[in-house]
Amino acid sequence: MDLWEQERALYARGYTVLAGVDEAGRGPLAGPVCAAAVILPRELVIDGLNDSKKLTEKKREALFDVIREKALAYAVAFASHQEIDELNILNATYLAMNRAVAGLAVKPDMTIIDGNRSAGIDFPNVTLVGGDGKSANVAAASVLAKVTRDRLMRQMAEKYPGYGFEKHKGYGTREHYEALRRLGPSEIHRATFLRKLH
Repeated sequence: MDLWEQERALYARGYTVLAGVDEAGRGPLAGPVCAAAVILPRELVIDGLNDSKKLTEKKREALFDVIREKALAYAVAFASHQEIDELNILNATYLAMNRAVAGLAVKPDMTIIDGNRSAGIDFPNVTLVGGDGKSANVAAASVLAKVTRDRLMRQMAEKYPGYGFEKHKGYGTREHYEALRRLGPSEIHRATFLRKLH
């Protein structure tokens, strides 16, 4: 799989600084959604880089350091569980993505957004379905977003014991639902995601 094919097509159209943007944590019942934006040097090959969901946790952790070391610029940002409840998950995801792109030390002239919708993105963009497996910059962003959020949820597991956040990272596993029935929601649960519990 050539992860630079999408970028080459954009370079050919005259764009020079491309940022990949992806998120982690749209589906969980608890915690924030996390977005990352990454600008890699053109044609940089990072061994093993792929969609973060296809990588082991150990591989993602190793790539996390390589990406941060080699990227021209990167930024990670969150939208909180309160913002998710207030805005809905799609708009909160856009908010986190906009914060990530705004946080880049180098300004891109085009962003590649993983997915098929970008109505709430404030920057010039193209969408790419399955972008985390097709674009080097988006794949890198997917790794940074996933590792950052997983680390945060492990910290939340210590703050809110009993829910199993360190295992499921807030996703709606059977264990998580059982913990919710037993303990009730924590401060970081998304109220709008828990309606089906009642």
